[in-house]
Amino acid sequence: MKQDFFEPGVVYHVFNRGNNKEDIFKEEKNYVYFLSLIQKHLLPVAEIYAYCLLKNHFHLALRIKDEPFLDDKYKQKPYLAFSNLFNAYTKSINKLYNRTGSLFQEHLHRKRVEDEAYLTQLIAYIHLNPVKHAFSDDFKSYRYSSYQAYTTRKSTNLSCDYVMSLFEDRANFEYWHDLNKLYLEDNMEDI
Repeated sequence: MKQDFFEPGVVYHVFNRGNNKEDIFKEEKNYVYFLSLIQKHLLPVAEIYAYCLLKNHFHLALRIKDEPFLDDKYKQKPYLAFSNLFNAYTKSINKLYNRTGSLFQEHLHRKRVEDEAYLTQLIAYIHLNPVKHAFSDDFKSYRYSSYQAYTTRKSTNLSCDYVMSLFEDRANFEYWHDLNKLYLEDNMEDI
């Protein structure tokens, strides 16, 4: 599969999993650390719309900032922020668990999001991943997803205002997710 390039001003679905389907998050502190690395490395180059971290893979919906808002080192190479994130996380996990080698699959997967209709579907897909992969029956209370940031009033680094504008309000946001969960449950045998 040919990889898309990261470009300023473009929205992407970014995802990857552990090398050989290995778990990349072994305990709670790993999830917390990965989220702190997202804050450190990705927030300077991207607006984060949604995320979900599962034991062996993760999903992000994000928009690379417009070129005038990028540091000079990232203007031509926004992918460096992702490289720094994954290298830092891999080094930490390798040291912590006395392992060597690559933690993630060879290529970071990214898919360009062309329109807001697809983005709303993607956000629900990301938040419903714990149910889809049977990590949890209740995506609303899953701890390593951005869903709760949209349904509570807590401070967050996510671009909540833009995402909520796609759904109009919190009630529609929740309804859209519930509707997609019903569709997912009705079609689980197809997955």
